[in-house]
Amino acid sequence: MPSLTDAEQFLVTGLSLGGVYALSGIGMVVLYRATGVLNLAFGAVGAMGALIAWQLINHAGLGFWPASLIGVLSGGVVTLVYGMVFGPALAGRDPLVKAAATLGLTLILLGVMDLLWPSSGGASRSLTIPTDNNTFQMGEISVTYTNVIALALGLAIAVITGAFLRFTKIGTAMRAMANDREITATLGVRVRRVEATAWFGCGILSGIAGVLLADLVALDATSLTFLVISSLAATLIARLRSIVITFVAALVIGLVTAELTPISSLSNYRDMTPFVLAAIALLILNRRRVINVGRQGV
Repeated sequence: MPSLTDAEQFLVTGLSLGGVYALSGIGMVVLYRATGVLNLAFGAVGAMGALIAWQLINHAGLGFWPASLIGVLSGGVVTLVYGMVFGPALAGRDPLVKAAATLGLTLILLGVMDLLWPSSGGASRSLTIPTDNNTFQMGEISVTYTNVIALALGLAIAVITGAFLRFTKIGTAMRAMANDREITATLGVRVRRVEATAWFGCGILSGIAGVLLADLVALDATSLTFLVISSLAATLIARLRSIVITFVAALVIGLVTAELTPISSLSNYRDMTPFVLAAIALLILNRRRVINVGRQGV
C-alpha cells in the first residue's frame, strides 16, 4: 500500500486529470445535444493539435503559447470542416451511424499522425507546459500550476457552458435542437450556424485537452486518442445530458484512476476504471428508473 503522502500526491494528479476529462466530456455533451453526434474522434483531434504544437515549437521556433494556440485552433478547424461536410448527411441518421462516422475520422487522423509523426524508431517527444516549473507546497504535497490550471479549466468550462446554454440565443437554440431539429428549423433558427458553433467549440475543447494531456500523461498519438474513453464514460454516466454530472463523474474517474496507480496489486487494472464506474452508475440509474416506473404503474 502507498504511503499517505503518495496517496495525497496522486490525489492532485487525479484532480488535474479529472478536470481535463471534464472539459472533454462537456465538449462531447454540447455537441451531442446540438447535433446528435457522439464524437468518438475527440481524442484523435486533441492528439493532432498537441503534435502540431510540438512541431511548431521544435521545428519552427515558435514559443509554447503561440504554438499551443495554433494547435488548439487546428482542432476547431478539423471538427468544423468535418461537421460542415458530413453533418447535413448525418442529421437524419441513427445515433449509431453518427458515432461510427466519427470513428472513421479517428482512424483517418491516426493514419495521418502516424505518417507525419511516426512512433516506431522515432525520438521520444514531450510537450511541457511552462507552468510545470512553478510549484507550491500544500503540506508535503508538491503542486504545479499546470495541475491547478487543468482543474480550474474543467470547472470554468462547466460554469461557462452551463451559462451559455441557458442564457444565450445560440445556447437556447442548441437545447431546442436537442429536442427536435426540424421544428427548431421551422421556427427560423439558423440550424447550420448553430451546428457550426457546436462543432467548432467541441474542436477547441479537444485541442485544449490534447495539449494538457500531452503534458500530464504523454505526447503519444495512440495514448491521447484513447484517453477519450475516460471522458466518454463521464458523459455516459450523465446520459449525455447534464453538464454538472459530467463534471463530477469526470473528477471521480480521474481520482480513482490516479489512486489505483501506486497500488501494485491494482495498478494493472486502473485502465478499467472508466468502464467499471460507468457500468455501475448506469445499472444504479436503470434500477431507479425501473422502480419509479413500477410505482407509477401501481
